[in-house]
Amino acid sequence: MKIYTNKNNTGTLKLLIAANLAAKKVEIVEAEFEDDVFAGPRQLPLLEVDPELRFFSSNAAVQYLFPILDMSENGQCQQLQEWEATRLQPSLSAALGKSPASDVKQVLKSSLEHVNGLLGGHQYVLGDKISAADISIWSTLYPLTHNDDLREQYLKELGNIRRWSDAIGGAKSVQEAVRQWGGSPTGPFGQISALGLPQVANLVSPAGSPDDDAEVQEGPTPEEIEAAKEGWLNGLSKLQPPLKQEKIVLPVKGRKNVLITSALPYVNNVPHLGNIIGCVLSADIFARYCRLCDYNTLYICGTDEYGTATETKALEEGVTPKQICDKYFEIHNNVYRWFNIGFDYFGRTSTEEQAEITQRLFLKLNENGFVSSQTVDQLFCEKCDRFLADRFVEGTCPHPGCGYEGARGDQCDKCGRLVNAPELLQPRCKVCAHPPVLKPSEQLFIELGQLEPSLRSWMSRWEHLWSAPARAVGRAWLREPLRARALTRDLRWGVPVPLDGYRHKVFYVWFDAPIGYMSITQCATKQYEAWWKPDKEYDVSLYQFMAKDNVPFHVVMFPATVLGVNEGHLLVKHLFATEYLNYEEGKFSKSRGVGVFGNDAQDTGIPSDVWRFYLASIRPETSDSSFSWTELGTRNNSELLNNLGNFCHRSLSFCSNAFKGLIPEPNPRRSDYELMALVNREIAAYVQNMEKGRLREALRHVLSISRLGNQHMQSEQPWVLLKGSEDDKQRGATAIGLCCQLVALLCALLAPYVPDTTRKLRGQLNVDAEKLRLNPENPRLLRYLPPGHIIGKPEPLFVKIEQERLEELRARYAGTQSQRADKKNSKTLDIAELEKAIAEQGDAVRKLKSTTKDKSVWQPEVEKLLELKKRLTEAQKQAETRPAANQAAGDVASLEKAIAEQGDAVRKLKSTTKDKSVWQPEVEKLLELKKRLTEAQKQAETRPAANQAAGDVASLEKAIAEQGDKVRKLKASTKDKAVWQPEVNVLLDLKKRLQALQVKK
Repeated sequence: MKIYTNKNNTGTLKLLIAANLAAKKVEIVEAEFEDDVFAGPRQLPLLEVDPELRFFSSNAAVQYLFPILDMSENGQCQQLQEWEATRLQPSLSAALGKSPASDVKQVLKSSLEHVNGLLGGHQYVLGDKISAADISIWSTLYPLTHNDDLREQYLKELGNIRRWSDAIGGAKSVQEAVRQWGGSPTGPFGQISALGLPQVANLVSPAGSPDDDAEVQEGPTPEEIEAAKEGWLNGLSKLQPPLKQEKIVLPVKGRKNVLITSALPYVNNVPHLGNIIGCVLSADIFARYCRLCDYNTLYICGTDEYGTATETKALEEGVTPKQICDKYFEIHNNVYRWFNIGFDYFGRTSTEEQAEITQRLFLKLNENGFVSSQTVDQLFCEKCDRFLADRFVEGTCPHPGCGYEGARGDQCDKCGRLVNAPELLQPRCKVCAHPPVLKPSEQLFIELGQLEPSLRSWMSRWEHLWSAPARAVGRAWLREPLRARALTRDLRWGVPVPLDGYRHKVFYVWFDAPIGYMSITQCATKQYEAWWKPDKEYDVSLYQFMAKDNVPFHVVMFPATVLGVNEGHLLVKHLFATEYLNYEEGKFSKSRGVGVFGNDAQDTGIPSDVWRFYLASIRPETSDSSFSWTELGTRNNSELLNNLGNFCHRSLSFCSNAFKGLIPEPNPRRSDYELMALVNREIAAYVQNMEKGRLREALRHVLSISRLGNQHMQSEQPWVLLKGSEDDKQRGATAIGLCCQLVALLCALLAPYVPDTTRKLRGQLNVDAEKLRLNPENPRLLRYLPPGHIIGKPEPLFVKIEQERLEELRARYAGTQSQRADKKNSKTLDIAELEKAIAEQGDAVRKLKSTTKDKSVWQPEVEKLLELKKRLTEAQKQAETRPAANQAAGDVASLEKAIAEQGDAVRKLKSTTKDKSVWQPEVEKLLELKKRLTEAQKQAETRPAANQAAGDVASLEKAIAEQGDKVRKLKASTKDKAVWQPEVNVLLDLKKRLQALQVKK
């Protein structure tokens, strides 16, 4: 095999590493783009296996030389290599060029953070085995990882990349490849293609992660220009009449009717950001898009409330399952309201409607012959007189080398391996700690094997409309014949089985939860069959959103049930599943409390629209992605503030200042229509991606429109034209008018992503939402604002998030929720507060002990109680030995320090935003601290003078010198007298005490 290459080409390094790792011999042949070796694209390196087989793509060549053996990872490997070629490589080349722009550097940094996230908890990017993706990314990053200055600049805080790079670079086969390559990490680097790399301007996407279809922008065709002109002149008149949104949404004849569901969130915990973008937020963005297009839309969701986890959580908190469901329903509802999730109806599965529909479908399934009974051995607690679900059994892990005594009946939390409940050593009932016994139990099963032919036929018809993760999971489940699956279980919390001999059992939650979509629709409309069993004259489509772990229930179990019932119920056509969102260098985890949760996002002070935008921009559509505090700030400051916000504010401000808020009469020239044609391309791509559920990619095209607008304003320079000739003034007016139309367009396209912001922007544009609509059949830039239309007052839409604020938030949300709670509770409490806390904790312990004998449930609460008592004892001892005056002085000093720090925090917040709701809580904290300081100073003044004057002349002189420095620094940093006056008072008091001592001497 031969490798044709130019000098210092990092693509060649990929091939050499792959060949060495695979123990394949290759010959290096120097080549240039002008040489006669190219039968296809002029790209280097070129791998020639033989005269009939050549690879022009270095990544394809790496795959050939070093193929991935686990086919389940093959797709993800190829996606990562595609991203490396179309995103990472161009941004790296641009960032290492002469005078790179700051946004180009930021694109590279975002991409590096993505790689760092992939390596969190793994040895390599796809797990614990090196793959072609590692080879491609490692070789491309070689100029960074092996240049000390660049390594310090870009990789200082990315420890995972440094570890991974050093490990791969230390391998003998890799070292030999670097020697064969003979290149230098400092460049100059060999060109990869005769056509160059994609422009980085097109790469500044809202996700530093794999994207598809990265293309170099080409100029518009004559046909596109003519279509743009037609849309500009007549497009508004071709919009269909706006659809009146009824209070109760039912299908409308002659309209496209869209039923949207989000996977029902389970009620035993607070949703984290990964849950939110994977399900409810993605579905909400799509529902808002559908309404923008005048589709008749019903978006429903609700809490999934039955199952073992609910009973377990109720046991832990010492309440009933119903009380747990009520509590977490409100928590979920409040979180989603804050995130502006616009459900038409948010319901729950513990309703009469749910029981009635579930039982009726089951009876029909049974009548049609798809239900059987089987006897299975289950653990039974004779003391509680009940069969035990997996999570109600605990014991010692049976896996060799583990032996963890707190393993559950489904999984061991220590070693992470799955467990069958009967295999546990020394098993015990979670409720009473009594050893259970094996006992036969008769259960009902659905015969999936009998339904498999119908299921395969349905899936083959519609899977092309599903997202890639949904297709992959669906196909994986059908690789082997389907087997019968249990429908019932021996629990007390669930939908009762309506069949004699089984009425003491309930349905498995996997069976009844998807039926919740129907029951929630019934609660919302009272006519659920209008949506779920529509008349053939109505065009109704079902769209479902979820993370990939929910896919089996929506592509196998639920469709099998519907097909078995055979009553013409609606089946999903468009199933949009995501991969997983990771947190910084680890994984989100509800069970362990790792990551940022919905209530945490509310507490950050960052507006919900910023969260919505950022989560959409990193939505894991084709592979896992990672949340990063740094990238959150970058997206806000770069994309929202500098790109979108800057363009909208400049455009409307020019209109307000130059034309008194009146939209000028435009006179477009050919260059203006060319701009419109390019914008129309982006609108068409936006619609195409939205219709396919590719919300992240659609957002990228919205940002491209904003960039085109910024470029147009910079090239036209209306502020100069308006001072020139009449022709120049007309051009300037046209430029401003066109930019204002682009702002209106952006307001429409962004509405699904940032509803609060676009509501404000509509106010600044002075237009109603129904005016800003989209024709998905013929997407074009329209004249939303007629000449003479008066706009409102332009105001900034976004504020900058400082890096210091991001670091503070990163530190605040590090670790687990329980660790954060412990840290919060470890603040200094006085004796009265500790006594109150002990009383409350004692009540909590007694309540838990009365509900269960399982020590693992209440022991952590007992430990908290003991810790509080220990702290009370220490506080009482300190109070007895501490002189009152010194205590008062200490209180004054600590309060003065706290006031100075809080004052700084308030000033920083006020400098970044005018939103009073953001900084007012911090102001109130500052006022409370000042109030406490005043009280402490009064107490100190009433103490005996002897205690106040403690200390000799030397120590007082030293204290005066230090306090003087402190006062000078404070006065230099702020003019706020309230901040430094307390320190001045301390200084004067010290001088007074020194003078008194000197007089006595």
